Amino acid sequence: MTDLIARARAFAEAQHAGQTRKGAEAAPYITHVAEVAEMVQRFGGPPEAVAAALLHDVVEDCPPTDIKDIADRFGATVAAIVAEVTDDKTLPKAERKRLQVVNAARKSPQAALIKIADKTSNVRAIEQAPPTDWSTARKLAYLDWAEQVVTALPHRPVAAMTAFTRALDDTRAALT
Repeated sequence: MTDLIARARAFAEAQHAGQTRKGAEAAPYITHVAEVAEMVQRFGGPPEAVAAALLHDVVEDCPPTDIKDIADRFGATVAAIVAEVTDDKTLPKAERKRLQVVNAARKSPQAALIKIADKTSNVRAIEQAPPTDWSTARKLAYLDWAEQVVTALPHRPVAAMTAFTRALDDTRAALT
């Protein structure tokens, strides 16, 4: 199964090549998906979930890649997890965010773990390397929304939630 993870990482690196995070340092985007995958693995996610964590933004951010491409390359299980954590980019941003909260309660344990890790990574980034054009109010609104998504998830492993809560508390303290 480590071959699955290695292949997913290589694919994610290739797909996200040239993409950067929104912070002033413009870190390579792969650092985000690698951090999410590392947390998923550390918090007990199976290899398919770790692979899906590496691929969690590929469909949204790297067209024309779609779920069928993921299934063809990595199998139906990985593709199903990726599909669970992929937003429909044809919808307006506000609707996508609303649906993340609404749909959180129906996530599989693997998708829930990826969501917690993803939100933890994003919350940390708001403290450590925030988007350059975000006001404090926008940052705080993101934290509130991320908390709504995570608390609506049906599967919240204790260690993952501890990391999320710590990141949330630290970032809120830094902003206020």
